[in-house]
Amino acid sequence: MWRNKTLLMDEKAMGRAICRIAHEIIERNKGLDNMILVGIHTRGVPLARRLGMELEKIEKVTVPAYDLDVSAYRDDNKKSTISAIDSGSRRIEADGKTIVLVDDVLFTGRTVRSALNAIMDLGRPHFIELAVLVDRGHRELPIRADYVGKNVPTSRREDISVQLKEVDGCDQVVLREEVK
Repeated sequence: MWRNKTLLMDEKAMGRAICRIAHEIIERNKGLDNMILVGIHTRGVPLARRLGMELEKIEKVTVPAYDLDVSAYRDDNKKSTISAIDSGSRRIEADGKTIVLVDDVLFTGRTVRSALNAIMDLGRPHFIELAVLVDRGHRELPIRADYVGKNVPTSRREDISVQLKEVDGCDQVVLREEVK
């Protein structure tokens, strides 16, 4: 069981972080040519859509956004079958693209590793970059985010809860503490 401890980001702070990440993506890539956004299911998907809207607002270019369910690629879920990419019947065309993976929280790095494996099964991208709203540390794999909304050092007894209007009905990031 978790107890809310501290509000880390409200709706405005989340919007500012997404805007900043969008500007950083444009600057690092010198534009948006041949780029796609891939949101890691669940909360990475609405974040990818928001990031896409921000990129379009800045550059007047539509960057396709996709939904990636990595459950079949997780190392803690050996019995799963390979899941299809969501977003209707659209399949990610990864070959030669710059892919920006989008997720809510970067923790151990295992979800990102699963996403990388899934994408490599779809083709050979030119680059893969990672954008996360919150990086909380505690990596178990050598994975780091290229774009971070907020770095929040945590203890193992703490948890980051990202809540999004599209999924949870509100926009906020809360640090929670485990109640024993």
